[in-house]
Amino acid sequence: MSEDFQRGSLEAILMVAEHPVPVSALAQAIELSEADTDALLRSMARNYDADSRGFQLREVGGGWRFYSHPRYADVVSEFVTRGQSSKLSVQALETLAVVAYRQPVTRTQIAAIRGVEVDSVVRTLVTRGLIEQVGQTQATGASLYGTTQLFLEKMGMNSLDELAPLAPYLPDDTDLDELEKELP
Repeated sequence: MSEDFQRGSLEAILMVAEHPVPVSALAQAIELSEADTDALLRSMARNYDADSRGFQLREVGGGWRFYSHPRYADVVSEFVTRGQSSKLSVQALETLAVVAYRQPVTRTQIAAIRGVEVDSVVRTLVTRGLIEQVGQTQATGASLYGTTQLFLEKMGMNSLDELAPLAPYLPDDTDLDELEKELP
């Protein structure tokens, strides 16, 4: 397989991919080593950026995917959202932040941090695929929630390690336990 064919094959696969595709899967598809496939992808990404294209090839969420270039965000946003409202509410964004930084976390813990009832907001975030149930507490069997791969993808991150540090703004575990006890 020539390098041009490999490059074209990667473009074709990534063009139809709904989610970031891991290097291992791409390497297998084009019959190339993971290291060589990774190098090829990085070269492609640099070339697209140098050509000032309307898209970028980015590594996020554990794989590679095409994204529209941030320079065209306003135009793309207007096109995609014309006639619909799909933005998250402030309450949903606050709840998503709590889950992202404190996961795994229960609804009661989220409510303790936010100071309001969060059941409907949590359902909305689960429905949109941004958070999911990741387990249950040993003591009460309460559902524990965490963020999803879609969350990482939408945030343009590979892992939660890329979240900005917020330690001074969130209560520690001891404070959270006390807040939880105060709830009715």
